[in-house]
Amino acid sequence: MKISFLVLYAIISFNSFVIAQTEVDSVEVFLIDAYVKQEPPYIFILSFSTSSACKSSVIIDNKYNYVVSDSISESHSAKIDISDLKFLDKNVDFVIVTTDSFGDKFTTEQFEFDLPFEPVIKEGSSLWTLGLFAASVFLLPAPGYVISDGNEYFSLTKDIPLISFRAKKGNYPAAYFSFEYTYIFNAEDRNFVRFGYKKIFQTDLIEYVALGITAYTNFAGQNGFSPEFSVGWFTIFDTYTLYTRYRYNLKPGDSNSNFQEINLGLYTRFFSLYF
Repeated sequence: MKISFLVLYAIISFNSFVIAQTEVDSVEVFLIDAYVKQEPPYIFILSFSTSSACKSSVIIDNKYNYVVSDSISESHSAKIDISDLKFLDKNVDFVIVTTDSFGDKFTTEQFEFDLPFEPVIKEGSSLWTLGLFAASVFLLPAPGYVISDGNEYFSLTKDIPLISFRAKKGNYPAAYFSFEYTYIFNAEDRNFVRFGYKKIFQTDLIEYVALGITAYTNFAGQNGFSPEFSVGWFTIFDTYTLYTRYRYNLKPGDSNSNFQEINLGLYTRFFSLYF
């Protein structure tokens, strides 16, 4: 009986050792709180739990690195004073880096928190450069190719995201409402104003694909709606995304007035109001 007990104890101990030595594929992070206090000093409150015991740190805006837990734990929390940090946008991205007991590191997808203040760049030259660049992109229209009733035209379109809705993760909103103005050179109907809704699907291979619908008018009887499909290819300066878009414009009851558009443009969330 004693021998059997010893054998059983050895088997259990061996299995426990093997399980303890088995490395996990990743450490899951379950975010609890991630917000900034509304009054100065501006403290970033961060708390989360992990699927296994580990050390952790947080990287804010891809450049500010802070230790959250310097000892092995499944519960993690930190209070970080961000009052003196410099940001370009009120929506700030961050990732959590975990290190398990074997020394393996895992990085989460991007999360986001809002600043309770407007970010200010103190260096005059940087502010001037940023302002010029932002203004130039904001004013820069998207060139387009238009096919209408067998004719081909060149167009310029400016798409301004007005209201955006936050996604649970990633760099882009889940969806947004937009205002657009299009000018078609040498066409009979040249000026169009649009209001639209765009739904964004973020992908791993490229930045995103988006489906949308807009209502358009030239205030002279040319009214209709436009289903569209766009692809965000890559980012520029982590703020602007180069995209291509195909759109088919339909005028109910008058198929001869339907026309197609292909655009190449830059998307930015910089000027949008977030909810």
